[in-house]
Amino acid sequence: MPSPIPDLELRHLLAQISDREGLESHLGQSGRSLYCGFDPTAPSLHIGSLVPLLTLRRFQLAGHSPIALVGGATGLIGDPSGRADERSLNDADVVHSWVERLSKQVSRFMDLDGSYAAQVVDNLEWTSSLDALGFLRDIGKHFSVNAMMQRDSVKNRLGREGEGISYTEFSYMLLQAYDFLELFRRHQCTIQVGGSDQWGNMVSGIDLIRRLDGQQAFVLTVPLITRSDGLKFGKTAEGTIWLDSDMTSPYRFYQFWLNTSDEDVASFLGYFTFLDSNDLAEAASQARDRPGERAAQRLLAREVTLLAHGHEALSSAERITDALFAGDVADLKQEDLNQLRLDGMDSTSVTNEEELLSALVRADLAKSRGAGRRLIDGKGVQMNGKLVELPSQVLRREQALFGQYHLLRRGKKSWHLFFHE
Repeated sequence: MPSPIPDLELRHLLAQISDREGLESHLGQSGRSLYCGFDPTAPSLHIGSLVPLLTLRRFQLAGHSPIALVGGATGLIGDPSGRADERSLNDADVVHSWVERLSKQVSRFMDLDGSYAAQVVDNLEWTSSLDALGFLRDIGKHFSVNAMMQRDSVKNRLGREGEGISYTEFSYMLLQAYDFLELFRRHQCTIQVGGSDQWGNMVSGIDLIRRLDGQQAFVLTVPLITRSDGLKFGKTAEGTIWLDSDMTSPYRFYQFWLNTSDEDVASFLGYFTFLDSNDLAEAASQARDRPGERAAQRLLAREVTLLAHGHEALSSAERITDALFAGDVADLKQEDLNQLRLDGMDSTSVTNEEELLSALVRADLAKSRGAGRRLIDGKGVQMNGKLVELPSQVLRREQALFGQYHLLRRGKKSWHLFFHE
């Protein structure tokens, strides 16, 4: 099977390779094992993790066996890479619960069966029994403090006045290198994939494998994604875009990608989809020549939502989008409205038979009851797809969608969700 490296290069997904010629030759034989680590610093991964996750999948499609390492051990320590300050350490029980959630999450992006079956492992399995003296004697002696202090993740912290770095985070590099050694010994894993900010930690693993086992290993980094406007990728005014549908609804997830700028959409299609080079070129042409159609953004939103959440969630996200754009809410399902309540639009709890005018004021949709009355008299309010004609209307549970929701449209584009608890 072909090496995935040319495809990664086509998509601008190569940052660094420790030995490109050697790795290309190594990948000439199918069934190589590679890994990428994901530390449990939250109950879910965010969309920044999609690039390394999909890179594992790209290697699997090329005939190699990926390992997703969820860091039950390193998650207790804290990775200093890319940070200006010390991480707050989480309780062991919290980290363990996050390991379980992330293990299920990363499993969705790879095939766990077949000739090149993926594995999900936890590095606590081989670190929990380590004793401090043994680790320092057998592993620590192979690391030069001088070299460690030159790594960007350490050097940047040492250069910050009044900050510095704790020994806890300083030792993270040793644990990551030790992970690579253990996976090499347990699963013949010879390749590590990670973000470009992990380069120093990753090459330390190569060196440790060479020193202790006399074998060659390789590392490959992917770039940290940035937006053309300089804003941090994956962040919105409302917060982080998570891969967990209970933390970021599929609808909001879909909208994030749909709102990608014309300047970014061609790159993002390369980074986050499995479209071939012809489809990528066509989408880039559409974005460049006919930006008003936003066909490339719709393609991106569909492809990534399908990858992350599946067909049913994609259908729901598209159904909600079409309904709100056209103003016809008749086809919305209860799970669609549940998503809107989670994070799809502003929402307000109401009591049974609460006056609509009162609810409009509480939700800041009208400055006063009088303003709300004028808005209704001017035919500026619809409720559940029907024009509100009487300012005296009340919000009854039996008239709510699915016995719970009142979807209000003010004017042509402003929406608000009232709900009964």
